This record gives sequence, structure tokens and C-alpha cells, in this order.
Amino acid sequence: MATVSTSDFRKGLKVILDGEPYEILDCEFRKPGKGQANYTLRLVNLLKGTKLDRNYKSGESLEAADVHRGDGQYMYRDAEGFHFMSNTDYEQYMLPNETVGTRGDFLLDGATVEMLFWNGQLIDFTPPSHVVVEITYTEPAARGDTAGNVTKAAETSAGVEVQVPAFVKQGDKIKVDARTGSYVERVNE
Repeated sequence: MATVSTSDFRKGLKVILDGEPYEILDCEFRKPGKGQANYTLRLVNLLKGTKLDRNYKSGESLEAADVHRGDGQYMYRDAEGFHFMSNTDYEQYMLPNETVGTRGDFLLDGATVEMLFWNGQLIDFTPPSHVVVEITYTEPAARGDTAGNVTKAAETSAGVEVQVPAFVKQGDKIKVDARTGSYVERVNE
């Protein structure tokens, strides 16, 4: 496996620590008056999401991680987890429910996602930033509550409840920020 020396350390580089892939979030170089230069790295575990800080002396090296990104498509969800397909080789991959978490709330069939692979296995994905969903149920606006920042709960076609402005009614299509689950705007089609 390829190694990366301290002189090549930079933000975004993927390395192996304790047998797991990490990405360098921050790299700080310090050269004291005497002695060797030091590199302080802020790293994130790509499997668990945990962060840690490590110090390395000039001349040390780490193993490079075989991590790459690729475009894919969300296919469906079952009891095992979420299923995706790579757009390059049409292979299908599955991520367990606990790995996906709430990021899967607004995944619609056929949605384009960015997939993250390590040693040929899917380890994570990035959902689309915004999705358009239809309001399947919401209470009508109360008379006089249409001005200002009044919001109400609305059930979406994705099966997730979203807070929407009072003027939104059943059957409307809205754009939702899929990362936060918040209302962005009403869509006129």
C-alpha cells in the first residue's frame, strides 16, 4: 500500500490509522527554533464520524487510504437498510439503517447521491441537498394567521412531517432542505 509522508499532509487527504480510514480536516505545521518540525492533524473517522487530533514529526509517514467518491442512485429501502446503485459499474450496494440515520428521511426513489467507497465497499453517501415533495396533509390556515412567520405542521409524500408557512395547503409542492428537513420554498409546477 502507498504511504504518505508528512510533507504531503494536506486538508482532504485520506489515510489509514489503526486499520480504519480517516480524512484530514486540518493540518497545522510548526517549526520550533530547534529540533524537528511538527505537524498537528485534526482527523475524522470515515466509518464512525469521530474526530481526533494527532501529532507527527517531520519525516514520519502514514498509509494512504484507498477511498474514492462516485456518483450513484438511491434505489429502495427494506428491513436490512438502504440500497444504492453505482452509476459507473451498475453494482448495487447496501448501507444499514443505523449508518444512514435521518439522512434517509427525504431520499426519494431514483435520487442522485454521491457515494463514498473504501476498499471497494460503500461506507457512506451524501444525499441531494434539496428535494421537492408534495404536501399530503395539513390543517387549513386559521383566519387572520396568514401574515407574519406563522408555521404549521404538514405531512409530506416522503412520510416526514415538516414545519411550513401558514399559506401552504394540501396538494402544494414544496422544496425541502434534505440535510436539515426544513422548508425552503413553495414550488409552482
